[in-house]
Amino acid sequence: MKIPAQLLRGIGLGLLGLVVLVALVFTMLRSGPLAPTRVTVVAAGEGRLEPALFGIGTVEARRSYLIGPTAAARVRRVAVDVGDTVKAGQLLAEMDPVDLDERLRALDASMARAGSAVTAAQAQRQDALAKKELAALNAARYLDLGQRNFMSTGAVDAKLQEQASAQAALGASDANLAAARQDLQRLAAERAGLGQQRDNLRLLAPSDGVVTSREAEAGSTVVAGQAVLRLIDPTSLWVRVRLDQARAAGLSPGLVGNIALRSQPGQALPGKVARVEPLSDSVTEERVAQVAFDALPAGLSVGEMAEVTLQLPVTAQAVLLPNASIRHQAGQAGVWRVAEDSLQWLPVRVGAASLDGRVQVLQGVRAGERVVVHSEKELSADSRIRVVESLVESVVGKAP
Repeated sequence: MKIPAQLLRGIGLGLLGLVVLVALVFTMLRSGPLAPTRVTVVAAGEGRLEPALFGIGTVEARRSYLIGPTAAARVRRVAVDVGDTVKAGQLLAEMDPVDLDERLRALDASMARAGSAVTAAQAQRQDALAKKELAALNAARYLDLGQRNFMSTGAVDAKLQEQASAQAALGASDANLAAARQDLQRLAAERAGLGQQRDNLRLLAPSDGVVTSREAEAGSTVVAGQAVLRLIDPTSLWVRVRLDQARAAGLSPGLVGNIALRSQPGQALPGKVARVEPLSDSVTEERVAQVAFDALPAGLSVGEMAEVTLQLPVTAQAVLLPNASIRHQAGQAGVWRVAEDSLQWLPVRVGAASLDGRVQVLQGVRAGERVVVHSEKELSADSRIRVVESLVESVVGKAP
């Protein structure tokens, strides 16, 4: 029996639609929204970890000095330039003394006059002392004669009054001498203070060092405390490094490490932590430490960037996983364990981490268990997965 052409055409269209539907379902299950999530897995290993801390820092001077006057003054001259090496006590700059020299000479003259006044007061005291001794002798003689009725009572009283007057004159001369000496001491103190002000106008190097900047030039006026020169001790250079607070466990003075300067990226310079700052940066969530060089390299400059790697003690034997396999859910760290292409969430407790991307797992995973390292999207316990060697390769392999 001959099948009508219209029926054949309907059957063909139905078969074609069925093929398209099957292809669409297959595509959705393989690469569409219903496709399993591609993941990479790794078997948990076991071993010892060599943790380390890494941070970026700058070269700074532990001992730096701001050299400037203690009072407002005009710069008379600057004797050194940037880069000059200076010795302790060397003259660096000098301020204009204005009228200090004339005031010093005036005080010198006043001190000389006060010295003459002290000499005159001493002579007056000696004269008063001699008169007092003579009056005492006369009074004693008249008193003896009066007791034997050879002198009248009035004459004896007159001599006693002369003795009292001489005693009072001696006291006055003592006071004048003390006042003259105090005036001389006051002038000497004023002279010393003015001399100190004059000496402060000569800016001297407090220690051996190198001049790093000239903040003022001759003729300019600076206020009290303003720096004219900046000086550093080149033997005190170290690196001020910043480290992530989350990875700073174990940071302490004495840790050894390597320093890679920006100018010498291929050379690792040995050093160790000299000091850990007690205050952390709450904005950047970093801890600050100073790392000293074991031996200062030649040509080191202040402000140069440096990369610092600090070695921590080797950990005990433990399970090791890639850091990328650690996920967080509701504030809890954990991993996705793969068992026969199904997922299971395992909370873990992690320890130290190394710079090569491995982390120590203290609890939650046994050695040999397979866990997810990378996934195309967020996973859940109901996620369908497909284990691949690499997410990048699998995507590239799908490209036309």
